[in-house]
Amino acid sequence: MSVTAKNVSTPATGVVSEIVSALARFGLAAVWIVSGWLKIADPVATKQSVLAYEIFNAQISYLIADILPPLEIALGILLILGVFLRATGIVSALIFVAFIGGIASAWARGLTIDCGCFGGGGYDASVTGWTYFVEILRDIAFIAMAAWTAYRPFRRFAIYP
Repeated sequence: MSVTAKNVSTPATGVVSEIVSALARFGLAAVWIVSGWLKIADPVATKQSVLAYEIFNAQISYLIADILPPLEIALGILLILGVFLRATGIVSALIFVAFIGGIASAWARGLTIDCGCFGGGGYDASVTGWTYFVEILRDIAFIAMAAWTAYRPFRRFAIYP
């Protein structure tokens, strides 16, 4: 006679999972709205920030700087409203992967720039390898929040989970 383990979920496990899901969803929404709002508030600095990465030419950098802030705010609003939570989590994770790529590229090429992640940005002589490392770790944490939102979206207060 064989014994198989069943997936047993206790009420406490369910509550913890719901709390983590809520924190991931609403925390990520706050990140997107704050970062988008700070970028919209200073569009010149946002353009300088994207241009400082020296990845794209000026025209494409300015286009990215124009599109990114409203996109970030839109993602935050979708998360707050609970619309397309899984898709919003996936898109968020992909954007953070791109952000990590940009930061890693700047670091590898010896650029000293503020990431501009929460407004501002551009060349900054005080930036070190440690600065880039911490920014990448922060974005990895945001990817984890986005992945959790895609995997186990917090459906309470959601218009369309």
